[in-house]
Amino acid sequence: MEIDFQPEESMVSSFDDDCVGLGDVKDMRLEAEAVVTDVLFAVTVMHVSHSLSSALDVAYINVQTREGNRYCLELTEAGLRVVGYAFDQVDEDLSNQYHETVYSLLDSLSPGYREAFGNALLQRLERLKQSGR
Repeated sequence: MEIDFQPEESMVSSFDDDCVGLGDVKDMRLEAEAVVTDVLFAVTVMHVSHSLSSALDVAYINVQTREGNRYCLELTEAGLRVVGYAFDQVDEDLSNQYHETVYSLLDSLSPGYREAFGNALLQRLERLKQSGR
């Protein structure tokens, strides 16, 4: 499987670099867009929810893994967590743990994500090796 991806661009970025600070408050809507940009290459579908209200302190992201599983993710200062098992769904009864990074969360949910991420790393290393000759 070949992926057209430039891993050096997204793997070295962090949410703090991509966000707009408003004093000590980050705009989670902008953070959510940065999250989508960072890992879109390794999932089937990923976008910021247009149905659920985002705010400065919370945003929702819909993701479909390569295995076809759909999730609604909540992004806050605490991190990311699954809040629903369908797009635009928030189940108040769920109490899933927060993950500090989208990479950690997707790694726990999707073997296909792990494979795509690993392949992107290998491609980058191969390009570095070839450019060093």
